[in-house]
Amino acid sequence: MTSAISLHIVGLGCARNDVDAEELAARFAAAGFDLTASPDDAQIVVVNTCGFIEAAKQDSIDQLLAAAELRQSGQAQVVVATGCLAQRYGRDLAEAMPEVDAVIGFGGYENIAATVRGLLAGRPAASRPRSGRQLSLTPAGPPPPRPLPPGPPSQPLPPGPASGPPILRRRLSDAPTAPLKIASGCDRRCAFCAIPSFRGRLVSRPPAEIAAEAAWLRQAGAVELYLVSENTTSYGKDLALADGLPRLLADLSRIEPPGWLRLSYLQPAELKDSLIAAVAETPQAVPYFDVPFQHAAAPVLKRMRRFGQGDSFLSLLERIRRACPGAGIRSNVIVGFPGETAADLAALADFLAAADLDAIGVFGYSDEEGTAAASLDGHLDEAEIVARVDDIADLADVLMAEQARRRVGQTVDVLVEGFEEGRWRGRAAWQGPESDGETWLESGGPGLAVGTLVRARVTAAEGVDLTAAPLGGGGGTP
Repeated sequence: MTSAISLHIVGLGCARNDVDAEELAARFAAAGFDLTASPDDAQIVVVNTCGFIEAAKQDSIDQLLAAAELRQSGQAQVVVATGCLAQRYGRDLAEAMPEVDAVIGFGGYENIAATVRGLLAGRPAASRPRSGRQLSLTPAGPPPPRPLPPGPPSQPLPPGPASGPPILRRRLSDAPTAPLKIASGCDRRCAFCAIPSFRGRLVSRPPAEIAAEAAWLRQAGAVELYLVSENTTSYGKDLALADGLPRLLADLSRIEPPGWLRLSYLQPAELKDSLIAAVAETPQAVPYFDVPFQHAAAPVLKRMRRFGQGDSFLSLLERIRRACPGAGIRSNVIVGFPGETAADLAALADFLAAADLDAIGVFGYSDEEGTAAASLDGHLDEAEIVARVDDIADLADVLMAEQARRRVGQTVDVLVEGFEEGRWRGRAAWQGPESDGETWLESGGPGLAVGTLVRARVTAAEGVDLTAAPLGGGGGTP
C-alpha cells in the first residue's frame, strides 16, 4: 500500500483568499493527499497567492521562492502557484519563475488534485492561465515558509449536512473565527482597483448553500462567522434577491449553536438603512460596519469613480450610530491619488477628525496594471505620496487612540482567542479580525477558554488595544 502524498498550503492575502485555500485543501484531502502543518514535511508545496497590491505581490513571490528553496534542498518535490497572482499574471508568472512547476488559475481548481499528481509523476501541467499583464519581479530575499495556524489540519471535522449542498471546504485552523464567502467578483469599476479584471463580475452564492456551510462551520467550532466578498453590499443582486443581505442575516441567525455574525466591506454608496436596521435588529449580528470610504474630497472621489463626499459620509455615520449606538466602524483611505491637492488632503483630514472611527487603514496610491487610474494625469511623485501617507497615518493613530479611550467604562462582549503571558486575549464585538486591535482580560475564571464569549467592562486603553475586567455571570452570545 502506497503512503499518501504529503502537501502543505501556504495561505496569503485576505479572508476571501483564506476561504479559497480551505476549498483547495478540501479537494486535496478528498483525493487522498495528507495535509501537513509544515512545509518542511511536505512533498508538495502549494502557495495560494495574493495579487492585489505591490506589497502583496512581492510577498507571494517571496513565498514561492522560499518553497523553491525547499525543493532545491530535497525537502519538497513540487511547487505550485494558485490564487490571485496566478490568475492575474498566468503565463507571465510561469515564464518569470521557472522554479515553479505549475501556475494554476481559478479555472484549474476542479482538476487540481489530478494535475498535482501528474506533476509528481513528471508530467507537466496541461495548461496555464492566459494573461496580458506584465509582472515585475524584485524579490527582496525569500522569508521563511509560513506554517499553518495552530491546530492539526489532519483531524476530521464534522461531516457536511445530511441534506442540502455539499461542503467543499476543510478548515486549516481551529480559530474561533472563520470567514464565510457569500459572493465572488465585483460589478463596480473603481478607477484604482484591478480586482474585477481577474475575479470577474459579481456572482452571489445561493442562500441555502451559504447557510449549509455556516452550519458546518458552527459545528466545527467557529463561534464567529465573518461574511466576506469583494463587495458585500451587492450580495444577491445577480440573483434578483430583494434585500438579499438582510434576509441572509436573518437566515444565518437561526443556525445553532448561536454565535457572532460579522459583515465586511460595505460600500458607502450601497449601504441602505434597511441593512443598518437588519444589523441592529439581528441578535447575532455584531454592531460592526466596515465601510471603505477611500477618501472624503469630492474631486478625488469622482476621479476614483466613486460617489459621495465628507458631509454625506458623516450623515451615513450618524444614521449608523442612531440605529446601533456604540457601533464599531472601520474604514480604509487611499492617499496620494492622481490629482489629489493639498486642499483635498486637508478635506480628508477634517473628515477623519470628525468621523470618530474605531479603525482606519491608510494606504498610499500606486498604479495597478489595467486600471483607469494608471492613465490619469496628475500623478504625484513617490516621495510626496509617502509624506502624505505618514501625515494621515499619524493623524489616524491619534484619532483611533482617542476613540478607544472613549470605550473605557463600557460593557462589552469579548470573544476569547488565546492565552498569552498570563492573560486571556480576545476581541470586543466592534473589533474585526486581525485588523482592529485586541481586548485583554484582566483576570479569568475556570470557565474561560478559546472560543468563549465573555461579558466584561473596559477599564483601560492603549492605542487601539483595550483592557477589560470580566463581569460576574460570564458572557454569552449577543
